[in-house]
Amino acid sequence: MAIELSEQEIIRREALQQLRQMGINPYPNEGYPITHYAKDILDNFNEDTEIFDDVYIAGRIMSRRIMGGASFIEIQDSTGRIQVYIKQDDICPPDDNSFYQIVFKKLLDIGDIVGIHGFVFRTKMGEITIHAKELKLLAKCLRPLPIVKEKDGKTYHAFTDPEQRYRNRTLDLIVNPHVKDIFRIRTKMVQSMRDFLNQKNFMEVETPILQPIYGGAAARPFKTYHNTLDTSLFLRIADELYLKRLIAGGLDAVYEFAKDFRNEGMDRFHNPEFTQMELYVAYKDYYWMMDTVEEMLEHICLSIHGKTDIAVGDNIISFGRPFERISLFDAIKKFTGFDISNMNEEELIEISNKLDIDLKGITGKGKIIDTIFGEKVEPNLIQPTFIMDYPIEMSPLAKKHRSKPGLVERFELMVNGKELCNAYSELNDPIDQRNRLEEQLKLRQLGDEEAMILDEEFLSAIELGMPPTAGLGIGIDRLAMIMTNVNSIQEVIFFPQMAPERKAIAMESESLKSIGVPDIWIPLLTESGIVTPNDLLDTNANKILNNLGGLRKKHKISDALPSKEDVENWIAKAKNLSQK
Repeated sequence: MAIELSEQEIIRREALQQLRQMGINPYPNEGYPITHYAKDILDNFNEDTEIFDDVYIAGRIMSRRIMGGASFIEIQDSTGRIQVYIKQDDICPPDDNSFYQIVFKKLLDIGDIVGIHGFVFRTKMGEITIHAKELKLLAKCLRPLPIVKEKDGKTYHAFTDPEQRYRNRTLDLIVNPHVKDIFRIRTKMVQSMRDFLNQKNFMEVETPILQPIYGGAAARPFKTYHNTLDTSLFLRIADELYLKRLIAGGLDAVYEFAKDFRNEGMDRFHNPEFTQMELYVAYKDYYWMMDTVEEMLEHICLSIHGKTDIAVGDNIISFGRPFERISLFDAIKKFTGFDISNMNEEELIEISNKLDIDLKGITGKGKIIDTIFGEKVEPNLIQPTFIMDYPIEMSPLAKKHRSKPGLVERFELMVNGKELCNAYSELNDPIDQRNRLEEQLKLRQLGDEEAMILDEEFLSAIELGMPPTAGLGIGIDRLAMIMTNVNSIQEVIFFPQMAPERKAIAMESESLKSIGVPDIWIPLLTESGIVTPNDLLDTNANKILNNLGGLRKKHKISDALPSKEDVENWIAKAKNLSQK
């Protein structure tokens, strides 16, 4: 298939051909014997030492100043940029200057990766520079890079559009080298957490990603198919049920860094593929887990930043122990003035109306309480705060509270206005657990796609006897956002999931129009993951309305939501369209 090339791409391919005709391999097989890196040289060079008299460095050409018989380039390696002095007489034999005059001046481009062998000196202007004795092409760049220019304190042609950066992370890393620092901090954060857990003799394990039954969280799964087994499988939404089976099997403390997958909407706090760490420790409870989380986060913060108070946006967040602890109902009362602890569903709806909370598409006591908390309380919790003791309706896998009827022993840690982790005294009564999962089945029958599925293998495991256990799930991506001070989850994931590009969306919008979806709702449906009529077949009207309601508030749309009947008509028309 022919590809359409820009003028610059054609010129670079022509240069590639000329290099080959001159006997120069633009992509050599052998490695390059790197001895030094840019940062090492810039930080440690002085004229009195001889350790930089013979250096091998490799990097990408990022700028060039071509002169007569001598020139300067700037190369960028994984640690930074450094200037290189190129002199014709040094890199060419006495009787042939073609390597400098043709190869270097005409056939090399910004973006090409080169190896430099030479020595370090300081120019008359005081800039630390490598004087090249040899230059070797290691990889020809066939696409032009954005050339960032600065003039009068202003930056021009910077590659800063977030959507383009996330879609082309390779280019982002090349032209925005500070992005590498975000991921270096993330790696250090994960290593610090792993070291903390290993020092306590907790065992790192692995559990299946492909599961015959999904569970451990309230979420929609991704579904796939195994040809050999002739069966449908699900990408896991959580690790919890498998890890608790290991606890029942006699492993007293297990943890897993896991990729989990939830077939839900995307925003700056949610990616459908995400990383979390789940920890389960036998003979402990949620009080012990709160102490452990405090200790762990303080340890991580100190290992990365050397201090416990760090800047996150406009706030200074303190990870120094202890964190504030407050019950869910007390937190709601504190920020709304209403005590909802003994209210039934009708009373909760009335309070929601008074608080100007839109409950369209939201049913059930637990979900209403969660909505009130999410809208009126969560954004106010900036400093690390444990929200404790949730209603039993919201927590089908947590143990009933030892002293507070109707509640469970559960906490969520809120930081900077968002949930960071979730933990329980785990439910180990198999009869109670079966009853709660059967209640979840009833919710599914009423249209709640996020209600949990009854897993007989898990129930069989805890019927063998599972000791009292504390369990924790902590979002690695969200913690990385905090530790790197960025405001979008896409900034801490190398290759975040992206909606189809705008051109593709424009084409698909016509098909959504054909089944009666008004123009105002098409971008919001697309943002929630519904791009074509077929996507409507994998969900239900309540879920669609719930997503549209949240996005309507996010984008401050004044139009009234479509009715449930409207959405059901879209689904029916999509079904008819798929059968044609």
